[in-house]
Amino acid sequence: MITVAAGIIMLGILVFVHEFGHFCVAKFCKVKVLKFSLGFGPKLVSKQWGETEYMICAIPLGGYVQMLGEGGGELGEGSQPEAAEMERSFARQVVSRRMAIVAAGPIMNLVLPFLIMPLAYMIGVNLPAFLDQPPCVGYVIEDSDAERSGFQQGDCLVEINGLPVSTWGGTSKALVNGAGQPLSFVVERQATQQFLTVSADSNALEGLQAIGLLPYQEAVVGSLASGMPATEAGIEANDQILAIAGQDVTSWYDLKEIIQKVGATPVDFLVLRDGKQLVLSVTPRLMEENDQYLIGIAPEQATVFKRFAPVEAFRAGADRTMELIDLTLIFIKKLFSGHVSTSNIGGPITVVQIAGQAAQTDVSSILSVLAFLSIQLGILNLLPIPILDGGHLFFNFFELILRRPLSLRARELAQQVGLVLLIMLMVLAFYNDIVRILGS
Repeated sequence: MITVAAGIIMLGILVFVHEFGHFCVAKFCKVKVLKFSLGFGPKLVSKQWGETEYMICAIPLGGYVQMLGEGGGELGEGSQPEAAEMERSFARQVVSRRMAIVAAGPIMNLVLPFLIMPLAYMIGVNLPAFLDQPPCVGYVIEDSDAERSGFQQGDCLVEINGLPVSTWGGTSKALVNGAGQPLSFVVERQATQQFLTVSADSNALEGLQAIGLLPYQEAVVGSLASGMPATEAGIEANDQILAIAGQDVTSWYDLKEIIQKVGATPVDFLVLRDGKQLVLSVTPRLMEENDQYLIGIAPEQATVFKRFAPVEAFRAGADRTMELIDLTLIFIKKLFSGHVSTSNIGGPITVVQIAGQAAQTDVSSILSVLAFLSIQLGILNLLPIPILDGGHLFFNFFELILRRPLSLRARELAQQVGLVLLIMLMVLAFYNDIVRILGS
């Protein structure tokens, strides 16, 4: 419930920012705003302030600003003559003003990350340590696309689809850009360059791990399961495992292979703790549910805490925002071209889950997720689909060019098509959300 509540609050913030953009520009253009609502459906809270009714409604999946002459808005009661009242109607405004009012919502969503991402960087962000590592392969997952393509442990990525990469985290843009088509890799192996190709069927959107490549990770214990062999033998968190049964352990990925090989026999673990080497006897246990020998340890999730000075924070925040916008646009392009599966589309449930999980971490994570979701909301609303802001901008653009509005029949037909498309998109998004919940 805490996750859901936190997620709804964060979603409400994004909706408020969006609608506040419409509201402010409408007021600036002296258009009469009848209603400002967070949510849809039955009113929970309502307050008339001046000529505008401010509401919070029961369904927290959006919001709206209703202006005079828009969406069935009627003339309000007042002392102004009817003609003067009509001059404040949205429909009576010149096309440039209408376009400004409509565009203000998504633009506010796109501007927000430029304000809050620098704040996140000034507060300080925890980043996975491996993101800044050179993109060198620590492990190739068995029977993965990467293994079938010939990747080997120790390979260092140089290029992906012609784009140079220098860090593990820097591969994201190249992978998204290449989604839905074969991925060509240039890797450095023992001072020579190798050219490898991964099939188009791989889900590169989920990162290098999805194709079977993992970064180097030291064999440092992050956590232990109670009642399992490692705990009973005296292994502790932050212990580094150096060897098992005389076999050197060079990374975390060596552990599984060695433990499966020794089976359920007592073996000596050489561990490094506080600068001292210890030898502990551990007997792996066979787990019937997966037919694997386990000792009950999990790896250390190393993170790097970075805090930026104000000038550096604004630069880093702007760069990260532009990167997210770029990745989102590439994803949408790949989606419409059929190179990306529609199963990657998430709906309100996914949004609430992501926001709710972030809300239970730290302020920087909350701000980062808010920025990410705000970008998605802003770009989605700019798509030229009737019903959305982008659809209205599309109509207004034609009116600006033709110097006359589209016919009422054409607009009504487009609105109906847009409504059908939007309903289909929402059904697909909800379906994907439910499948993810059931799958997890």
